[in-house]
Amino acid sequence: MDDFLEHCPAPAKLNLFLHVTGRRADGYHTLQSLFQLIDLGDRLSFRRRADSTIVRVTDVPGVPPETDLVVRAARLLQQEARRLGRPAAGVDIVIEKNIPMGGGLGGGSSDAATTLLALNRLWQLGCARQRLMELGLTLGADVPFFIFGRNAFAEGIGEQLVSVDTPQRWFAVIHPGVNVATATVFNAAELTRDTKPIKISDFSALVDGFGHNDLEPVAAARFAPVAQALAWIGKSGAAGRLGTARMSGSGACVFGVYGSEERARQAVYGLPAGWTGWVCSGLAHHPLLDWATDGPAQ
Repeated sequence: MDDFLEHCPAPAKLNLFLHVTGRRADGYHTLQSLFQLIDLGDRLSFRRRADSTIVRVTDVPGVPPETDLVVRAARLLQQEARRLGRPAAGVDIVIEKNIPMGGGLGGGSSDAATTLLALNRLWQLGCARQRLMELGLTLGADVPFFIFGRNAFAEGIGEQLVSVDTPQRWFAVIHPGVNVATATVFNAAELTRDTKPIKISDFSALVDGFGHNDLEPVAAARFAPVAQALAWIGKSGAAGRLGTARMSGSGACVFGVYGSEERARQAVYGLPAGWTGWVCSGLAHHPLLDWATDGPAQ
């Protein structure tokens, strides 16, 4: 039995498009999006404890342990262990953050998903993927996607997922030095919430430039650096692949799609002070895909 799982990857995602199709009575927005995993990511390490304490060893500025999705995911899986009649083990968790917070790349959700996958393995619970996705949804709408582990067309609030094969691409991703609160964008009065729903066949050929991000105009109008980063990408030659620069999620990160690593590197060269850029490759699937089974949920 493993007592230690080291450097478990938690990859970021991009929303290649994000359409807001409505708003439910409970306040959640209904969406359609195409999620793409990329090789930018956090890394988490887990050491089994002799007691049942959950300890986040790493300090995460601005995120106290009691609100951290990683700690909440670990405690949630402890509850699941008790439901299954298993001992509620403890764990020490070390987090290496590389995904910017407030960037629209799903860092917190990915960290929570990796925690559920890793502790399911470390604690030998044997939970099926579908059950872990159900647990993850209680933590956040994006968590099930990372447990699903494949690039996907998402509907509902983001939890209804259909696997999609995406071509190998290079991405230039830029964080323009401002954090965008998701609630600020989703609650904006000017947000368009009535984009006509599409079918997966509408983009089955994955034509570059399909769709749009309904959240992008709101974030760009309220946060000038987002608009400036979109303009930067737009001048970098990305138009040959995606058709335009695009924002991921609710921002603040923006990205362009390129046919080669060299072109992507040119796009992040000489960025203004305070900005950060990454050259990323798309992933075909989550690195921990085989850490859960597709069998029936327990």
